[in-house]
Amino acid sequence: MKNWRNLLALLLAFGLIAAACGSDSSTDSASESDASSEEDASSEDASSEEDASSDDDAMDDDEAMADDEPAGDAITIDYWLWDGNQQPFYEQCAADFTAANPNIEVVVSQFGWGDYWDGLTAAFATRTAPDVFTDHLARYPEFVESGVLVPLNDFVEADGVDVTNYFPGLAELWTSPEGERYGLPKDWDTIALVVNDDMAAAAGSPDLSNLTWNPEDGGTFGEAVKAMTVDGNGVRGNEDGFDASTMGDDSAVYGFGLEGNFGAFGQTTFSAFAASNGWTAVDGVWADEANYADPALAETVQWFADWIAAGFITPIADVQELGGTTLFQTGKAAMQTNGSWMISTLSGDATEVPVSYAPTPVGPAGARASMFNGLADSITASAEDPAAAWEWVKYMASPACQEVVGGGAVVFPAIPSATKIAQDAHAANGVDVSAFTTHVDDNTTFLFPITDSASAIEAIVGPAMESVLRGDATAADILPGIAEQVNAELAG
Repeated sequence: MKNWRNLLALLLAFGLIAAACGSDSSTDSASESDASSEEDASSEDASSEEDASSDDDAMDDDEAMADDEPAGDAITIDYWLWDGNQQPFYEQCAADFTAANPNIEVVVSQFGWGDYWDGLTAAFATRTAPDVFTDHLARYPEFVESGVLVPLNDFVEADGVDVTNYFPGLAELWTSPEGERYGLPKDWDTIALVVNDDMAAAAGSPDLSNLTWNPEDGGTFGEAVKAMTVDGNGVRGNEDGFDASTMGDDSAVYGFGLEGNFGAFGQTTFSAFAASNGWTAVDGVWADEANYADPALAETVQWFADWIAAGFITPIADVQELGGTTLFQTGKAAMQTNGSWMISTLSGDATEVPVSYAPTPVGPAGARASMFNGLADSITASAEDPAAAWEWVKYMASPACQEVVGGGAVVFPAIPSATKIAQDAHAANGVDVSAFTTHVDDNTTFLFPITDSASAIEAIVGPAMESVLRGDATAADILPGIAEQVNAELAG
């Protein structure tokens, strides 16, 4: 085991890892859903309603179980999460939980994405971590290697928790190669195209419902990007006289905006395109080899770099300075790809941009694609009362809490009946979220890479990706060497 070497690496690299699967509404992104992983989310058909009924029947009634618990000394559970949009709903869950368990108080603390992981990793290093925290697929393998998480197997078995109540595949993601479980699923997320409706209308309302993409000419997606690009002279990207040198002018609009840095995994940026081109980051969970030398990846990354240079996509320097979502919301980009955890931010009352969502484009491999990320709650080895912490984790993973969260229309919960509630809540708000759920319905998802070397891979790949996007290197030249370094790390 890498143990505390991992924690030191995490302290250095967590600020660099691609954001995923959730964000504080005050931050630009957390792509991160997270991502961040994963699915049969067709909650709208008849089988879903059967699932909803079985969900409630299969999981023991939490309040009834709580009534059977003997009264004890007062216990305080410290619970951390990063998504400010979800905080009020988990505070409601905490209040409901304490009402049924009067001797257990839950204190919910929220931190922005970067501060969250920096603070959590430092807390692990000093043995001052919270009792329970929201965990991410990109993070937990290294926490497992460091020995800072409590396996849940005995708790799950003793209480008869049925892990088949979640969307297929989600529960398995939180099990190590040795069979130890370190989380119960709480939600899932996918990626879709986010569109400024006013800018689409000004470009002639191109059909965005079934776009295609390829790394040669961009396909019909590329045509839409060009049509929505407007240079500083008011000339569109698909018109004669378009001048890329004027794209720095205040009046210029990029047809597509990067949501954030590419990083190693590109959850909200390149991953959907690369996967639709036939690329897979790793061959299975906890793999000992990655595929960064695959030409399908190099073609994809180079396409982005070339279209940045041509003036159609936001430069990475602007994204790093201002944030990709800020650029979109302030009208500097007409489209972007982003995660389902951002729906309430992008479509909420506070935004002035009229937004709709479209599926990611179909690529050369013959299908569209989206990274599938899932979050879970984990118990730390420093938890003061692991049994009480487990009761809180179990409650958050139950229909009682997940249906509260689903009603908040912030994320898609891991239990099908709760996702149906979230879909209905979005519909009541006038938001069509089918561009996100279609990936689960059509089985066009791929998993967020699960590896115990995520931070090291990020430190290797992230700077190389940035150099390509800045035009300092070509993807075909730099990625083969990067692949060797990554595979050496995975084999070590």
